[in-house]
Amino acid sequence: MKRLDWGILNMLDQAQIDALRAEIIPPQTQLIDGKKTAASNGGVRDVFSPIDGSMLTTIAEGTSADVDAAVAAAKKAFNDGRWSRMAPANRKQILYRFADLIQQHALELAVLGVRDNGTEISMAIKAEPGLAAQNIRYYAEAIDKVAGEIAPTPEGTLALVHREPVGVVGVIVPWNFPLMIGTWKIAPALAAGNSIVMKPAESASLSLLKLAALAQEAGLPDGVLNVVTGAGAVVGEAIGLHMDVDVLAFTGSGATGRRLLQYSAASNMKRCYLELGGKSPNVVFSDAPDLEMAAIAAANGIFRNSGQVCIAGSRLLVERSIHAEFTKRVVEIAEALKIGDPLDTTTEIGAVHSETQLAQNLDFVLKAEAEGAKRLTGGERVLQGTGGTYMSPTVLDNVTPEASVFRNEVFGPVLTVKPFDTPEEAIHLANATEFGLSGAVWTSDLSTAHRLTMGIKSGMLHVNTYGGSDITIPMSGMKQSGNGVDKSLHALDKYVDLKSVWMKI
Repeated sequence: MKRLDWGILNMLDQAQIDALRAEIIPPQTQLIDGKKTAASNGGVRDVFSPIDGSMLTTIAEGTSADVDAAVAAAKKAFNDGRWSRMAPANRKQILYRFADLIQQHALELAVLGVRDNGTEISMAIKAEPGLAAQNIRYYAEAIDKVAGEIAPTPEGTLALVHREPVGVVGVIVPWNFPLMIGTWKIAPALAAGNSIVMKPAESASLSLLKLAALAQEAGLPDGVLNVVTGAGAVVGEAIGLHMDVDVLAFTGSGATGRRLLQYSAASNMKRCYLELGGKSPNVVFSDAPDLEMAAIAAANGIFRNSGQVCIAGSRLLVERSIHAEFTKRVVEIAEALKIGDPLDTTTEIGAVHSETQLAQNLDFVLKAEAEGAKRLTGGERVLQGTGGTYMSPTVLDNVTPEASVFRNEVFGPVLTVKPFDTPEEAIHLANATEFGLSGAVWTSDLSTAHRLTMGIKSGMLHVNTYGGSDITIPMSGMKQSGNGVDKSLHALDKYVDLKSVWMKI
């Protein structure tokens, strides 16, 4: 099957995007046991676009009864072996077809997602359907290459270690990159042979519902992938408390992650794998090999997708000798970025996801100024006449480690700047939050790079770049950024049980 060339895809005509933007989205239902299913009580939720505030469609307002039905379907599908005991080579072919279909529908998926969550289309095309297809294809390729073990036992004994799928996996996905993050979880879970009950964010469900329909079209058996939409306080809680959900994979806020751990303890002690965000440091030394590139990366690392990225480089730590000049250059880059319609291919910063998120971002800026920070640029709502939710890129200097904006995840286009004098101080400042998800170090000195990457408590660190890692390496959090691993072959470990068999022969 011919696959789309992503380079060509990224240059598609604006008219194609505008035609998809104009399409009417019919009311959306859930997918339970292979059937489009309304909420058990008939409830629906209105879906509004952050681009212009217009109502896009409705989704089903799922209930705990809908979760019960979805879990029952997933458990039945798992127990009867329609997927869990299917030959790995056959599972692989279905997942290959699934990835191909995502790629064929890439622009449709990207535009649908942008209408729902406001990510700029230039980023969404590759980050959403592009990486979703890549993720599924990667784990499809791994299905028949990850095996059990034969232990080195004494003569007369045979010891086997089997890798068995866990059963029913609950997946709760955030609104910022639903396809990318969703497939980080469902792709390895499906590859391992599990069945899934997935809850998209109530404010960004549309692209994941389309994704599930494509999985059906690819030949995924009924009941293996179920999608229940609705409020986290209802659907998410029901998944977290369900006695027949064996593993829960979640990306979102720390507060919700803590509740899910409580639900696990109150139910069947299901394993919970939680990616809970970050407050990532971007450390720039005066000997960085390319300070201009470092400044561009510093701006892109926080302002793309309006800062709504879990690994966003939201804390810029700059060696004091270059602090003023480097910060000035970052401000110049930030002020030159084009904010606007996310479905315009020339837009560099799209919409903030919701009115609630925008208000929270602006409050952080005001509080930072009250705590002594100096606003160098931004910090305002813009393009209000569009009806959408947009915020100018914000740079705050003179931010102390005690300030709320330095310690807490904003999840918006807000960059804090703090100078340092020594590598030891840079490490101390980098670690001065409860998070440990990502970060970067810019230096020409190999010893300094090694000291910083070893000293900073973070699951992922970059050197002389920011972002860009692919599916082959793990993404994991330290401290209160969570546990478990997304991406890489290590992610498969979340979705299997090890069974040891000791035989006398």
